[in-house]
Amino acid sequence: MLSRRRLMGGAVAAMTAAVARPTMAMRAETSIKPALMRRAMAALDRNRSRVGVGDVIGIADFSLASREPRFHLVDILSGATTTLLVAHGRGSDPAHSGWLQRFSNVPGSAASSAGAYLTGDIYQGKHGRSRRLIGLDPENNNAEARAIVIHAAWYVGPEMVRDHGKLGRSEGCLAVSEHDLAMVLDRLGPGRLIYADKV
Repeated sequence: MLSRRRLMGGAVAAMTAAVARPTMAMRAETSIKPALMRRAMAALDRNRSRVGVGDVIGIADFSLASREPRFHLVDILSGATTTLLVAHGRGSDPAHSGWLQRFSNVPGSAASSAGAYLTGDIYQGKHGRSRRLIGLDPENNNAEARAIVIHAAWYVGPEMVRDHGKLGRSEGCLAVSEHDLAMVLDRLGPGRLIYADKV
């Protein structure tokens, strides 16, 4: 088994290679912006004492419209990336333009929050199987109190993009399609990092 130090030590090189040479799973039009990659890797390094597993991280690029695949699941060692649709909070897009306008960490804002998250346990909630998220930054440290989690939603999927040109909005959660939920919950198991931001 690879040591934690080797996993973390090889991360920057692997991620740089992933940007330079997109893998089969990472189409050019959905590749991760280098600036966002750097921020995510800095967050991983900064939170290394809390992130128990460094093999896969999630990166949500909220500078893209909701109609675009913008939730990247990145294998740190190989750089292989799977990119999926993800909704943002309605408080971040009050006019429902499909673009995230602002972040908020305020309870009741129904907005998405920027920053690094630690993945927690799976539980059965009002949206079915969901994974708890713990905010690691001042910009998202109310995540648990706000019940910001990963869950599936009927308003996320290619059919919504086809019919409406955008996804529906969450209450600030990272909402993915029902088709993708099992894979996301599996790959982003407990003790992993998710980073969300705009660049």
